[in-house]
Amino acid sequence: MKIEILGTGCPKCKALTENVEKAVKELGIEAEISKVTDIKQIMSYKVMLIPALVINGVVKSAGKVLSSEEIKKLLI
Repeated sequence: MKIEILGTGCPKCKALTENVEKAVKELGIEAEISKVTDIKQIMSYKVMLIPALVINGVVKSAGKVLSSEEIKKLLI
């Protein structure tokens, strides 16, 4: 599973990253987590609000910080 966090490194982006890492750890699943900070790459996903969460190439959330519980529901 490939998980990408789209954002410029703002506090909300960091919080989303922490929540993703927590959810993956709690579920005990294998996932490649990466941060995408390049504006052109972010725009290629047609995302207008950050932070955004992309799972296996599909945008699942944009413009808000999901809790680890919300993220777990997207991962299972």
